Amino acid sequence: MEGKEQNPFRYEAVGAMEFPLVVGVDGSDGSLVALDWAVEEAARFGLSLRVVHASLWERYEGPVPSFNDERPADGFMAERVLAAARQRAGQLHPEVKVDAVTVPSDAADALVDESRKAAALVTGSSGRGVLRGMLLGSVSLAVAGRAHCPVTVVRGEERNIRGTAHKVVVGVEEGQEAAGAVRFALREAERRGCEVEAVRAWRAPQQPTDPLMVLDDSARVYAEQATDVLEEVLDAAQSEYPQVTIRRTIVEGPAHKALLQPSADAGLLVLGASRRQDHRGLHLGRVSHTALHHAACPVAIVPHG
Repeated sequence: MEGKEQNPFRYEAVGAMEFPLVVGVDGSDGSLVALDWAVEEAARFGLSLRVVHASLWERYEGPVPSFNDERPADGFMAERVLAAARQRAGQLHPEVKVDAVTVPSDAADALVDESRKAAALVTGSSGRGVLRGMLLGSVSLAVAGRAHCPVTVVRGEERNIRGTAHKVVVGVEEGQEAAGAVRFALREAERRGCEVEAVRAWRAPQQPTDPLMVLDDSARVYAEQATDVLEEVLDAAQSEYPQVTIRRTIVEGPAHKALLQPSADAGLLVLGASRRQDHRGLHLGRVSHTALHHAACPVAIVPHG
């Protein structure tokens, strides 16, 4: 309909479109944590769950799934991974409908393709074969940067992953990226029964642009501008979720650092997808990239458009 904004949060369209929540598994410890998180999320929103195992993971990601000490043939291994995933999901939430499939493709390509018909997508922070010292697996990073639906990378401390940290944090940028991320965060908080902390970072130049203006006045102007942006974005979104409490936080400093501290006490950090395009394709912006590598809780990347 003309004039109606496209809804970037596809959970709301599930009833009509029958989009499932998709989770990628490879048998690694990280993917099992992601599976557990996805099962809880599917139960929370009344979604079906689609468990995807990409058959080329055996070739690219290394040897053995964590629940088995012997390496079976590729086809048998895929069956074992999916059977274990179905059993695990059934034990956690028997009411969640689970569809488990093997896709004959590279893991990142398979999940990006799945994202075209997914309510949202979930991955672990690392898969089998991730090099020691890497903070985020290449598959998770590629999917977060290219997916067509919201992507949650399940990472961080156990209490944050398990939901005992009772808060959703959202980084508030400007424009459509901010609107989609804020609505996503509010809907998550509504279902979790918790508050949202909306964070807007600001930075003043080292010297005031007006030589007659003192530095303190310059800083105050930038802080007020940050407050105005925050209020404008939140006012539009909160009317849809009036029962959710929003705590507003204005922080001086770079945004990619300002969001790490509140993530320590959060069950989810939500960011709008800031992506840049070059000859190598889409890439995440600095804020998203830093959060995916260093946040203390799961990180949701919400694309716009």
